[in-house]
Amino acid sequence: MELKLIKSNEDYEAALARFEELFLAESNTPEGNEADVLALIIKDYEDKNFVIEAPTPIEAIKYRMEQQGLTNSDLAKILGYKSRVSDILHNTRKLSLNMIRKLHEELHIPLETLIKAY
Repeated sequence: MELKLIKSNEDYEAALARFEELFLAESNTPEGNEADVLALIIKDYEDKNFVIEAPTPIEAIKYRMEQQGLTNSDLAKILGYKSRVSDILHNTRKLSLNMIRKLHEELHIPLETLIKAY
């Protein structure tokens, strides 16, 4: 396969098909080197064309709660404010710095996600 930048969906599909053929190629062989370059070209195309938006802080909290099977009561135990959990999850109250710290420590949500404007 001629190595070139991917500029269309057809190029992308062809690159993926070729990469699949070369996936188990030995390192430091012509096929292995081609697979390495194809991986970089494919990643570049995907980074530009398949952008995934980062979640808002509230989306991240809800997702983590779902992953861990947590209820609003469980979140209230973490935050220490039973009355505020509903307000936070419905976007009527913003997270405080103390809440952000607790969520990061207990639910392991990245700080950069929790401090985003929403």
